[in-house]
Amino acid sequence: MSNYYVTTSIPYVNGDPHIGFAMELILGDVLARAARARGDNVIYSTGTDEHGTKVAEKAKSLGKTPQEFADEVSAKFRNLGDLLGVEPDRFIRTTDKGHVQRAQLIWKALAKDIYKAKYVGWYDVRQEEFVPEAQADPERMKPEHPQAYQKLEEENYFFRLSNYNEQLIKLVESDTLQIVPKTRKNEIVSLLREGLDDISISRPAEKLDWGIPVPGDKKQVMYVWFEALMNYITVLGYPEHDDFKKFWPSNVQIVGKDIIRFHAAIWPAMLLGLGVAPLKQLYVHGFVNVDGQKMSKSIGNVIAPAEIVKKYGADAFRYYFLRHIPSYDDGDFTWEHFEAAYNNELANELGNAVQRTAVMIQKYQGGMIGDIPASEHDMGAYQESIDACRFDRALDHVWDQVRGLNQFIDQEKPWEIAKTGDDDHLREVLAAQAGDLLEIADLLEPFLPSTAAKIKSVFTTGLVKPLETTLFPKFDTKPRE
Repeated sequence: MSNYYVTTSIPYVNGDPHIGFAMELILGDVLARAARARGDNVIYSTGTDEHGTKVAEKAKSLGKTPQEFADEVSAKFRNLGDLLGVEPDRFIRTTDKGHVQRAQLIWKALAKDIYKAKYVGWYDVRQEEFVPEAQADPERMKPEHPQAYQKLEEENYFFRLSNYNEQLIKLVESDTLQIVPKTRKNEIVSLLREGLDDISISRPAEKLDWGIPVPGDKKQVMYVWFEALMNYITVLGYPEHDDFKKFWPSNVQIVGKDIIRFHAAIWPAMLLGLGVAPLKQLYVHGFVNVDGQKMSKSIGNVIAPAEIVKKYGADAFRYYFLRHIPSYDDGDFTWEHFEAAYNNELANELGNAVQRTAVMIQKYQGGMIGDIPASEHDMGAYQESIDACRFDRALDHVWDQVRGLNQFIDQEKPWEIAKTGDDDHLREVLAAQAGDLLEIADLLEPFLPSTAAKIKSVFTTGLVKPLETTLFPKFDTKPRE
């Protein structure tokens, strides 16, 4: 048995979960379930990032302590996993005592690459990011801008990121650290070839006390991104725990395209500084827009995951975001597209195949399935798609089988065979249908676990056990106002 470790990024607790991070949770869950299905020992980790300026400011605006606020929002992210049928093995919070202690150990282990100097420049509170003058948006330099940068001049600790520039280029270009898709790899190589500057990794505690204290210097707290990145190994018990020794380096780390620089440059450099192997693969997904526009409270197009799941169920949510949002690019959610996929693909194509097969076996054979033939499908392309984080293509392969099964039913016409009295041929055809559905259920398990379990419950025992309701009840779709 191999060990397999997959992580999501850990989102800030400055707001409620949205459909973009819900998709990321599902992506990690698919990889974890697929690894378990092939017999691997799996750790799937997610969690919440709870320090930093914007968390402290948001808590203050609500009249709460940062910890009280973090506790409330972190619980929402944990509950999101339950809502979506996601089963992480670990849920780390950066306010956990263990993370705090291990983050301080990591700081000490990186001491040779840390020095103190003055930072003069901009700080983007929204992104919790130090912004070099050359990269700053001129409009956001203006104090009257609603998302104006903070102008900083302060004594901070710095990390010698520049020391690792050449090593990072070699890691990425050789695919020792594989960045998927290739467009994101090219983006990082371009950034590295421009050259990395050293980065500020702390803030004065007098300006921000909501953070992990720098070891040996109570006047400074760790920069939120620097310590948050450490979660990927602190959750495994770095440096001494067996989980770290067995499961690191991670097989896949999943992040959004807006935070690739932190994960493909800063994080690997920190690992090099620790003398620890780099992560194996960084999978970078795109954004989810709504009706062609970026999600925004001001536009009023923010959709909560629960709004979709409450009506259509977790597996329908998973299906749309895994198959109809491109794995390697930005995607779009519209209610019209979602409902069309639900009714046409889940209800009509998959649901009807299950219903028709179960009903015919009950009607013509008293529920007895007969001998199910061995599978003849080549699943190489399906597995390759999962390994490459092409979740949309993997589901395309599954749906080829779903549609192939429906064609088989329409061509063979079991109801016509029943009229001829050829019981042997009828039994053969219906057993083939049941066998195809069981194979489809196996393939769907990482993607739609509840649906897969329901299909198996109908056909696995050899005696059909019909579902109480159809697999995906159809909904009448009406134009939305």
